[in-house]
Amino acid sequence: MRSSGPAVAARRDRLDAAGNSPPPAALPHTQVLAMRSRDGLEHRVFVARPHGKPPSPAGWPLIVLTDANAAFATFAEVVALRSRRTEVTGVVPAVVVGLGYPTDEPLDLVRRTFDYTPAPRGPLTMPPRPDDSAWPPVGGADAFLDFVAGDVLPAIGRDFPLDPVRRTLFGHSFGGLFTLYTLFTRPGLFRTYVAASPSIWFADRVVLSHERDFVAALRPGNDLRLLITMGGCEQEPTAVEIDGTDVEVRAAWKRRNRMVDNAREMAARLAPLAGCGLTVDYVEFRDEDHVSVVPAAIARAVTLALGRPLRSNP
Repeated sequence: MRSSGPAVAARRDRLDAAGNSPPPAALPHTQVLAMRSRDGLEHRVFVARPHGKPPSPAGWPLIVLTDANAAFATFAEVVALRSRRTEVTGVVPAVVVGLGYPTDEPLDLVRRTFDYTPAPRGPLTMPPRPDDSAWPPVGGADAFLDFVAGDVLPAIGRDFPLDPVRRTLFGHSFGGLFTLYTLFTRPGLFRTYVAASPSIWFADRVVLSHERDFVAALRPGNDLRLLITMGGCEQEPTAVEIDGTDVEVRAAWKRRNRMVDNAREMAARLAPLAGCGLTVDYVEFRDEDHVSVVPAAIARAVTLALGRPLRSNP
């Protein structure tokens, strides 16, 4: 059998002729802004720039997403690819803004836990984590929302003309919880809200108290849209987890948190509010788990925020 050693070495030489490490792959038409919040913490704000002219005289649509270190590239590429031929896909180009952190890891677990979670009402009650580690600090959603509303959105607005009625917020997991909290406490900040696999269980489902306040204050004349998405495998152990050594721990975690049931119940409670200007949709991706569902949720979010449904209603 012929050795592959020389070929591999030659290929490495072509990539690294100057003796330096080859540069990382770059995402065209994007930039990363270093911003500091008022508490002095550094954030990375990822921005994807659209091409051509805005699709309407009002300006560009805007999509803001959480967990940008993990999801920005996927989101930006989906928007760029689908908006290349609007006449075929129905998707218009948009400014995509990702809220991230100064790390090369996909997630900053400590900071996202604090930034994306609302303050508990009363003593904090949290389920034990599957790995039995301690919970990091929680309850910083209001301060993070101040940063988004007071710093990020104005900065992006100075660089791009933005359509004030085509603004979307997308978040997954704790980011999905943050999306719901934003809708319930500052509904005018965005028009479309996509809560993917939202962690409604957090702190004894404290977000439900904010939901009740939002519903009590809602009046006709609004034009808000909420999409809740969920993986069908988020409440029971997957086949992979069943084969693991900690299946009982993970099964207890999933069943206690009631991810699917909580999402279905919230969507059912909010669906009758269409007369007050809140349109609610719930989509469950049957064979997906908490992580594998993210690309499907992004695809559905792009259609809702920037396009038209691919299938006409009968």
